[in-house]
Order: sequence, then structure tokens, then C-alpha cells
Amino acid sequence: MLDDRKLAVLRAIVEDYVATKEPVGSKALADRHTLGVSPATIRNDMVALEEEGYITQPHTSAGRVPTDKGYRLFVDRLSTVKPLSSAERRAIETFLGGAVDLDEIVARTVRLLAQLTRQVAVVQYPSLTRSAVQHVELVPLAAQRVMMVLITDTGRVEQRVIDGLDRVGGDAVETLRQMLNRALVGQWLTDVPGAVEDLPAQLPPDDRPLAAAVLSVLLESLVERHDEKIVLGGTANLAAMDFSASLRDVLEALEENVVLLRLLGEMGDAPMLTVRIGAENSHEGFKSTSIVSAGYGIGDQPLAKLGVVGPTRMDYPGTMGAVRAVARYLGQILAGR
Repeated sequence: MLDDRKLAVLRAIVEDYVATKEPVGSKALADRHTLGVSPATIRNDMVALEEEGYITQPHTSAGRVPTDKGYRLFVDRLSTVKPLSSAERRAIETFLGGAVDLDEIVARTVRLLAQLTRQVAVVQYPSLTRSAVQHVELVPLAAQRVMMVLITDTGRVEQRVIDGLDRVGGDAVETLRQMLNRALVGQWLTDVPGAVEDLPAQLPPDDRPLAAAVLSVLLESLVERHDEKIVLGGTANLAAMDFSASLRDVLEALEENVVLLRLLGEMGDAPMLTVRIGAENSHEGFKSTSIVSAGYGIGDQPLAKLGVVGPTRMDYPGTMGAVRAVARYLGQILAGR
């Protein structure tokens, strides 16, 4: 374990390197920080930090830069996560609150997170399996066509057109709509199959083919894996970042949605704020990056995750504060829909 003075030196090295992109020397630390010791003592502490693997010297005559191990200790010992300013909080509320549906909420969230952190933002769509039915609508479109709309409590809207029906009567559609809402509103989507199993038998024989067709499409829509859909934003920010690996490797890794989803899935349960640094990321393309993520949801019910991907030379307090705040606001907005 490092003593408090060496921890203060490591913290100063991380802060200076993140701010300047330049290796940090003992004289610069003594000039910029009130460490209460001489440059010679700082040099001795830096030697000890290097021997223990927390910092490294990229060139013989250069100062030191943090290693993944050094960043890890810095993050673990953070006493506070940088809070957003009141102006930033108001901007988040206004920007996300103006969205009209889930797709727009996700699009705005990913854009906002990229702007706040100047990193690549990643937002996972809420899982349908963790949602409940809010409303089912059936709309006759023609003599043999009906549109089904399923709305969940997380704002997800599933819309399907059902073709090839026998002649559709308005009364039959309205009766089925009322029965579906009575049976399903408030039900978890995972419980929907059981809730509608006996529904066709409650209808007159002539209306059962319509019910069977609608229920078939409804159940089919529930098995689609919307929780495997993610949205990226701010990839242009990569151009201003420095990675120990090539930018091409990072870009290729970001294109593999399955890899991103697996990494997010490995990063703890919502709503915990999690940071994976460098080699802690299992995929080779992300070993020069840090990933900061948090879960979001409604109350204690986790729905999905969001986060940012950037270089290990990252403003961790600011990035962690932004990710946590956006996740919290996103949950509040979904809860209020």
C-alpha cells in the first residue's frame, strides 16, 4: 500500500498528464502542486512509484506517465466524482425532456453524452424483457389489414402491420383491443404469453382468426432482441484522442456491437458506475481504452446501460460524473413517460 504522500504524487502526475499530454517531471510537480516536500523527495517518490508499476518513463530523459495500474489506483482512490454545474444539469433536463419517443430519447442521450465528455458515447436500448405493457392499440387499415401498436412503460413502441386477414369488422377489432388491454396492461412482457393463452377462446368463433393472427404477431415481436441494439455517438472525437494502439484497432472494435454489448454486460449491475481501464478490457481492440459505464432504469428496475469509450488518458472525475448524471436523468425521464 502507498502512503498518503506517494498517493498525492501519483494523483498529481495523473492530473498533469491528462491536462498536458506531456510526461510529468518532479520540478513541474513541485511548481504546480502544493505537495509540501522538495523536488528531491518528489523524485524519490516517483522512483518508488515506478518500481511498483504505477508510472513509467516513456523516454530516458522524459518525465513519467501513469500506467494502467496507476490510473486504476487513481480511480479507486477518488474521493469525489466531479459534479456537473447547475447549467449542465439544466441543459440535460431540457435536452432530454424535449424528446417525444424512445428512439429520440436514445439519440439525444448519446449525442449529449458525447458532447459532455468529448469521448465516444454508447447507449444500449432498454430491454423489452425488462419492460411492462402500457397500452395495446389495434387500428383497422383496410378490409384485410390491421396495425398493432404495443407501447411499453419504458417508452418502447412496437408497430406491426398484419396482412391477409379475413374481412375485418370494426366491432371485432374494438372488442379484441379492449380484451388485450384488460389482460396485458401492467404485465411484464415475459408474462404476456401466459396472459393471452386463453384469450381466443373467449371470443365468438368468427372473431378467433383475427385474434390468433394478432396474438401471433404480438408474441413474435416480443422475442426480438432489442436489448442487443446499441447506438454510438461522437466517433469523430476519436481524431483528437491518443491511443497506445492504432486508431484503426479501436474503430474496428467499436464497429463490433456484440463485443460492446458483452463488455457492457461484464461491467456490473445497474445502476453501479463502473470503470474498466486498458488491459482490464477483454477485447484486444479496447486494451488501449478506458470504458466508463453506468446502468439506467426505472426505480430499482435496471433496463440497460450507457457509457463512454476513450483513451486511458482520460478526465476520470469529469467523465464519471457525466456518465452518472446522464444515466440518472435518463431513468427519471423514462419513469415519467
